[in-house]
Amino acid sequence: MLAKEGFTTIIVVFTFSLLAGYGVSFGPGWFGLIVYPVLAVLCGLILYFFRDPDRIPPEGKNLVISPADGKVVLIQQVEEPEYIQGPATQISIFLSPLDVHVNRVPVSGNLEYVKYYPGKYLMAWEDHASEMNERAHFGLKHESDTKILFKQITGFLARRIVYHISEGDHIKTGDRFGIMKFGSRMDLLFPDNVEIRVKKGDKTVAGESVIAEIKDPDQSFH
Repeated sequence: MLAKEGFTTIIVVFTFSLLAGYGVSFGPGWFGLIVYPVLAVLCGLILYFFRDPDRIPPEGKNLVISPADGKVVLIQQVEEPEYIQGPATQISIFLSPLDVHVNRVPVSGNLEYVKYYPGKYLMAWEDHASEMNERAHFGLKHESDTKILFKQITGFLARRIVYHISEGDHIKTGDRFGIMKFGSRMDLLFPDNVEIRVKKGDKTVAGESVIAEIKDPDQSFH
């Protein structure tokens, strides 16, 4: 299954490859032996990048599921003034160009806040990428009244963020909501009643990996 957001790019790459291959056919045979494999690899890579496998989220209304495939590169305590408006734990997931780049909703709730920021293209793993790169921020309120902020952030190669959710939507755990193209980062910020279930260096799978759990008021952290 391919991500619909990639159809235009796929068509452009395949059209270019066909035209380039046709042009090469008029040249010397040895040149074609070099170019044809390169074009075939290019087409294969673009199909691989825009793959969109089905995912089944684990059951549990308080479980927060990873919104992105990738690697946890940062876990830190921060002040979050935009939506949570207080102390928060930030988890950053870096997506390499080989990861699936389709993003999924981390937990069910009402989407109260959406804001897009144009910006620069720093390396996605740099700390300042979350403040300076092109990005989209989403503030979600869980049924427990817990506020969660998650962010699509572009990287050095990425040049476009795509999302299909809007303020006022009720969104569901594991549903596809967008894509970041060609290497990027996803940040999540949680208030102190959310227990983190991952550590730095862990690999995550969008729509399946549990990264945190929202605690009920009468529960204590382990």
